[in-house]
Amino acid sequence: MSDDGSIYQNVDDPDFPVFAGGGESGRLQKISWDNKVLWDFEYSNEEYCHHHDFTVMPNGHILAIAWEAKTVEQALAAGRKPELTPKAGIWPDKIVEIEPQGLHGGKVVWEWHSWDHLIQDFDPKKANYGKPADHPELLNINAGEPLEPAITQDSFDILLAQDKIPWRNQTLENEGSDIYHLNAIKYNAALDQITFSSPHLNEIFIIDHSTTTAEATSHKGGRRGKGGDFLWRWGNAQNYSRGDSTTQQLFGQHDVQWIKEGMPGAGNMLVYNNHPPGSIDSDKRGSDSLNYSAVYELTPPVDVKGNYVIEPGKPFGPEKPTWEYTAPDKLSFYSSFISGAHRMKNGNTFINEGARGRFFEVTPDGKTVWEYANPYRGEIRKLNGDPNSPIPMAYSLFRASFIPADHPGLAGRKLVPIDPQPQPFKLPPPPPEKKK
Repeated sequence: MSDDGSIYQNVDDPDFPVFAGGGESGRLQKISWDNKVLWDFEYSNEEYCHHHDFTVMPNGHILAIAWEAKTVEQALAAGRKPELTPKAGIWPDKIVEIEPQGLHGGKVVWEWHSWDHLIQDFDPKKANYGKPADHPELLNINAGEPLEPAITQDSFDILLAQDKIPWRNQTLENEGSDIYHLNAIKYNAALDQITFSSPHLNEIFIIDHSTTTAEATSHKGGRRGKGGDFLWRWGNAQNYSRGDSTTQQLFGQHDVQWIKEGMPGAGNMLVYNNHPPGSIDSDKRGSDSLNYSAVYELTPPVDVKGNYVIEPGKPFGPEKPTWEYTAPDKLSFYSSFISGAHRMKNGNTFINEGARGRFFEVTPDGKTVWEYANPYRGEIRKLNGDPNSPIPMAYSLFRASFIPADHPGLAGRKLVPIDPQPQPFKLPPPPPEKKK
């Protein structure tokens, strides 16, 4: 929400080609308080597609996540293992800074590509060869999730006919092309840095935005002198060979962000850890494991000059969160995907338990002082007009933001309930069991 009361939002572009994998949008919009489209910008074609998240900078520019297509030949030449490379190629992520222009225009004024900051220890004859443990500032192109076991085209067609293929451009050949699946981005104006999250890598990252676009392709330049290389990363040091499965701390996380100035904990970071260690969907190591989620507050170690510190041979710190929230009984707070959290002025933390559509506010000692369960779903339909199945996303919400009463966008506005109110959605009953 902007200070003038307008909002920015992702929009599902009706005709973006090629890409599939969740969080698809391909379009960005700005909508006025009285529901007028102020800006409607398409960022999708056969080479790239905006997805998941964006953040608005103080100058009004937009930092957006996008996939970019790389062929099988490009992937293999960069050192990607053949068994990790789908027939359709791979879609590593990039970040673009867009200057809105007019009603439909947008100019990319800065960009960063993960493709420019790779390393691999698989093939010494290919590009990017080196030891990941010696270069934590680079991304191992072979890190991440393995490809799912292949199914036949007949099986795929059956699933498609049963409406069990979730993404509209999904094919057998592009299953697994979305290798990093960035799902969150935020900007810190004071530091001129960007943080983002990759649940497929189970890591969060920070890069320097003070570079030029040319410097962002390199390993030098910018305020921190490291070009577009990672300044800091956290959550899964296996990705740069300085940890193992017992030291992994993030699992499928969402919504990384800095705590804003003026808030308790300012400068620290918050991240929603969907499957912490010990959860069934994370490491499956403990026989007494269960499904639960956690919110972490992290304090990245920095020196007196503000540089992120990493000791030789060790992973980036911190060793553990500064603060964390889990439900007192563990079980009552869990979302397997989406979700988020941010700090409030009163020191409490506002949490969105995304899968269930539950918002709640917790104190620093973990006491719940307010909560709300979303009863709505809306008229969700596919682009061809067919109704979308409510299962398993009946009430789910990707992210939620607490807007304080003194927000400038609310100044002088009369807030009254919508009339008539939308109808609460009720899940249909399960079909009756067939008699034997």
